[in-house]
Amino acid sequence: MSTNKAIFTMKLEPELRDSFMAAAAAADRPASQVVRELMRDYIERQRQADEYREYLSHKVQRARAQRDAGDFATNADVEAQAAARRETLLKQAKEAGV
Repeated sequence: MSTNKAIFTMKLEPELRDSFMAAAAAADRPASQVVRELMRDYIERQRQADEYREYLSHKVQRARAQRDAGDFATNADVEAQAAARRETLLKQAKEAGV
């Protein structure tokens, strides 16, 4: 990290500024340190949100490609497979005396 500092000026409602300064003082922390932490947290949340949007976009693209290629099961197919699996498991449980 660079040791250079930049000045950041922003407009705030006086009540918000006063409440923030009081909260920082109550926590015995410099307001500038708290603002830096808030900024870093915000940047990290945005990075994570961007990663998730990218992940989701790729997932949707893959699903659409599979759909377009006919590589999918209908709801009826899934239900039939589940029913067959239930029958098999119930038969095995009955044979095992469960």
